[in-house]
Amino acid sequence: MRIGIVGTDNSHVDHIVEHLNVRAAGGGARVVALSGGASERNEMLRARGGVERLVDAPGDLLGLVDAVVVADRDGGAHRAHAVPFLRAGLPVFVDKPLACTVADAEAIVAAAREHEAPLTSYSAVRWLPDTDALAAEAAGQGAAQVVVASGPADPDGPYGGVFYYGIHPVDTALRLAPGPLGDIRVERSGAAVTATALAGGTRVVVNLVRPTEKGQIPFHAMVVSREAVAQRTLAVDGNYVVPGLEAFLTMARTGRPPLAYDDLLRPIRFLAAVAREVRG
Repeated sequence: MRIGIVGTDNSHVDHIVEHLNVRAAGGGARVVALSGGASERNEMLRARGGVERLVDAPGDLLGLVDAVVVADRDGGAHRAHAVPFLRAGLPVFVDKPLACTVADAEAIVAAAREHEAPLTSYSAVRWLPDTDALAAEAAGQGAAQVVVASGPADPDGPYGGVFYYGIHPVDTALRLAPGPLGDIRVERSGAAVTATALAGGTRVVVNLVRPTEKGQIPFHAMVVSREAVAQRTLAVDGNYVVPGLEAFLTMARTGRPPLAYDDLLRPIRFLAAVAREVRG
């Protein structure tokens, strides 16, 4: 499988090239082309991974690749970069977040549906072994009453503000709390933003804490049922991108997205409410 990548400044691209090209661990999938021309960054990636082609514009990947990763740091670029490939029927993985507005997210999903092109998008934290273990433990406790997820996020960050890192705890929380998303309430307290909503019958609470120069809080999630509490710090290691990458590769081979399309939209709707509040 020939993979093309748009938006190569993202550090996730290093992990993808390492896994697929350097380790040859993707079952025959390989990054063969990068968009963005012969920048210093792209030349480094090409040398490191033996990438065959550097193309100037995203559209130049058409005809060269079988599937595409859209990995711009700023989700505001994702609609323009993803939709042409979906219109061409190619499998597309939009690295987190899917978009920075609900309208853009809905347009991306609509293009996938209209052209029957497999699409997925998610936070890498959703697929961490710790997240899987927490989900399994919580499933054994019965119906979740409350899900709390916490992580760092900077509302004033240059890559879509709260969307850039906020997608991690939000996507994780909503994995643990399936179902329709209700009204979202957002409150600020010092360096923290707390957003709450009902997802199905579960109360979801997400804490987003602005990092400092000294560091940032770890990702953490907790599931409260009627009789027990399950909680974990969600450890991010050097291979944290790989489980999500493998989910994309499986989609590209089978044509079956790993997540329902509404599950791509729920975290964007949640974060859009947060963004409106912190901008106000």
